[in-house]
Parts: sequence; C-alpha cells; structure tokens
Amino acid sequence: MIKSILVLLLIILLPYSFSYATEHKLSGLVDFRITYTSEIDSYLDGDYGKFRFNDGHKLSLAQANLTYQANWENNISLHVITNGYLDGLKNGAGFSEYYLQYKGLPSEQGYRFKIRGGLMYPKVSMTNMLNGWSSPYTLSYSTINAWLAEELRNEGVDLTITRLGRLTNSNHDFELHASAFQGNDPAGAVLSWHGWTLSSRQTLRQENLTLPNSHIGFVPDESDTFLELDHRIGFQVTGQWIWHDHGKILLGYYDNQADPKVVKNVQWAWRTRFYHLGVKWQLTEGLDLIAQYLDGDTLMQSSSGARDLVNNDYDSAFIMLSQQIKRHRLTGRIESFSVTDNDSFSFDNNNEDGEAITLNYSYRYSKSVFLHSEYNWLDSTRPSRIIKGHPVDLVEQQFQLGVRYYF
Repeated sequence: MIKSILVLLLIILLPYSFSYATEHKLSGLVDFRITYTSEIDSYLDGDYGKFRFNDGHKLSLAQANLTYQANWENNISLHVITNGYLDGLKNGAGFSEYYLQYKGLPSEQGYRFKIRGGLMYPKVSMTNMLNGWSSPYTLSYSTINAWLAEELRNEGVDLTITRLGRLTNSNHDFELHASAFQGNDPAGAVLSWHGWTLSSRQTLRQENLTLPNSHIGFVPDESDTFLELDHRIGFQVTGQWIWHDHGKILLGYYDNQADPKVVKNVQWAWRTRFYHLGVKWQLTEGLDLIAQYLDGDTLMQSSSGARDLVNNDYDSAFIMLSQQIKRHRLTGRIESFSVTDNDSFSFDNNNEDGEAITLNYSYRYSKSVFLHSEYNWLDSTRPSRIIKGHPVDLVEQQFQLGVRYYF
C-alpha cells in the first residue's frame, strides 16, 4: 500500500517537474574525532557499552555526510541524504534518508501545505537540525535521539499543514503533522535487548544491528532494522506551536501498529508505540532551554499470541541548557532513562535504569569549521550485563575532541 503510493508520487510529480528549470545543491559535513572511552566495549560490537566507541583511545571519521537537493520551480524538490563512517566498528556508507517533497505557497490566510514521500525520520527530535541530522549543541545525541538514529526511520508519506502567523500579523505559528509508514516492524528490539545508548551513529538503510544476547532462542544474531513483516501501516501524529523569538512546543504520538505474533527467520514484528513532548525556550539572549520526554511500550509474542515473549515499557527524558556567546557555546545536558520488563521470562531480563550527564564546549573557528570538546558520564543498572561478565551497576565515561567542517 505505502510503496504503491510512493510509486504513484514519483510517476505524477517527477515527469511534471522535469519541464521546469532545476536548481541542484550539494551540502554536507565531515566530522573527525579523538575519543577516550572507559569500561566496556560498545553496543555496536555486540556488547553492552552505552557509547558508540569501544573501550580505549580512538581516532575516527565519526561522520561524512553528503546531502543532494534538486529544486524545481513548481515547489517540488528531491532530497537524498547519505552518511559514511570509519570508526573501526561499523565502517560503511549508504542512505539514511531520501524523499520527494512538495511545499506549497502560503494562502492569504497563512496556511501552507507540505507533502513528502520516501524514507524519513519521524518528527520527534528537538535538537538535530543541521546537515546529516547533526546537532549544534553536542557531539553525542541524547538517548532519545540515539534511539531514533538507531531504530526509527519511516518509509511512507507525511502531510504537514502550517498556519503562518506572519501573514496574519501574529507571532504564533501552528503546525499539524501526520504520517503513514511501513518498513520498521523490528523497532523496539535493540532498545529492549541492549538498552538506551548515548551515541552519534545513524543506522544506514542497508545495515543490520548486532545484538548482545543471541544465545536466547528467540533472539536473532542481528536485528534487520528496516524490515517489513506484516504489511500493516503505522502512523504518527504531531502538533507544534511556535512563538516567534521565544520558543516552541512539540507534542506527538507514534504507533507502528505491527502484529507482534509475526516472525520470519527469527526476525520479529514488535508493536512499538510512544508519546513524546518537547520544549525549546529562549530564556535570555543566547541562552536556550531544551527539554524532552518520551514514554512508550513495545511487545513481541509467540506465533499463537498465547504468550508475551518480550513486553517492555520504556521512557527517557532530558533537560539541556545551552549558552552562546559570540563564537563560543557552552552546553550541559542531564538525562534519565529506563526500561521495565513486564514479561515472565527471567532469563531474558531487560530491566534498566540510568542517568547521564553531557558537557560540551564548542568554538566556531570560521564560518564552516567548529571545534568541540565533550565529556560524557553515564551510570546505569542492567542485570543482563552479567551474561558477558560485566557488573550490573556500571559507570561509563567518555572524552571527545571533534573537528566539524560543514559545507
């Protein structure tokens, strides 16, 4: 159903667009880092480490992003976002997003319509708005954004209706966003089986994710993240209020509507849904407060539906202050996260609680070059770590020096 709609959009919009002049645009990001990580190896390597990099020192190409955009005069545009990594764990390159977009002109009453079709991030993040889905505030994403980057990408269509205040002499914009999608039935698997992370790695379209506890019969070696198993259509609805020069509030609900009884080649469909609330507010000139809360549940069952194999509640929240003074920016973020295991399988204990602190200083060396230094501290309790000989209670730390070049 969703793929048929996407094909229809291509058939209708692209030939129509080629009769117009086309503007081509390339932009991107190169991000080099030196990191020191303490304690245990990374979740990317099939272990339980909460950070992207393994224990020890590392020099890496943390991200190489290239974004291509074609704009036609009829307000149709094509967006292709690729990312590449040389970090020693998951080296590779590929697509992270691609979509076709129509963005209409505002009406006299201030209403504007936008429709997109393709592979896209769900509308949740309050911070990752720069090239390659990077953040101007920190090198490591919040735990909420790290999960979005790892497991959530929508292959579908979305519609946004915006009421622009500037056309009606108002300082307020209102936006309603709705999407229908497929292609993310396993979402919830890695959140359940390795827990929340503090990372900056986006899963590429073709990648699978290693799982740490595949010795359990219903746990695969890897999660095929963007798999469609049951052909059901998920949906997301969000509303946003923007007060010009003050801030914005984003509220939404996400439900992939997967059938938790469906399994193929040990890849399960997970019924994953959550609410999210985000606030960004300018307290004084150059000082921003950003806070976000996400709360949801995920479920997979036996093929008969008679028993819950994994039944987890999860939540994560952060609050962040960021002060910009000329070329300098200081950012501090604290966050709390948890997973609550509600099923009866004691050998697959997914319970988790944790807190994290991130401190970042960045300096804008030139128009395109940013220098970052960052410290990450994370304290978590996770019983399943004893399977690999790690303590249940663990404090992990990370230091990062980064050079980012935007073009």
